[in-house]
Amino acid sequence: MKAVTLRNLPPQLDRTIRERAKKKGVSVNKVVIGLLQEHLGESERKMVRQYHDLDELPGSWSKQEAEAFDEYL
Repeated sequence: MKAVTLRNLPPQLDRTIRERAKKKGVSVNKVVIGLLQEHLGESERKMVRQYHDLDELPGSWSKQEAEAFDEYL
């Protein structure tokens, strides 16, 4: 694989990249590669959109509600 050196990187951009790497628990290199792939349309992984609108439902039904649902199926 090729190596690239970034020169004259603005301090705020450097901080943002390092903060993102720390937050995700990955290297700065992985963050930069991911950003390049994402913005150049060459992402190796498909972006998966996550929804959280149903997060409160699991385990919230009573036993009767669960049985009624199972019967309906």
